[in-house]
Amino acid sequence: METRIALIGIVVENKDSAKKINDILHEYGEYIVGRMGIPYPKRNVSVISIVMDAPNDIISALSGKLGMIPHVNSKTVYSKLSPIADKQ
Repeated sequence: METRIALIGIVVENKDSAKKINDILHEYGEYIVGRMGIPYPKRNVSVISIVMDAPNDIISALSGKLGMIPHVNSKTVYSKLSPIADKQ
């Protein structure tokens, strides 16, 4: 199975959405390389960056689920590196 590197940027506009976000991220944990969350109290938002190494369909599924959560905005950026075959 071919995998790609992707970055998902998430802006959380309501802290009540945090549990749903964390549940979804936990579901895809095996594909997450790193995660960084930054609260920004001045604007009452939090920003989360997720780095993944996963097949396209997994990245799209995670991004889609995040995008369906109320008060959550997300965008995905894919690396231009060629996909590699997973050696599992």
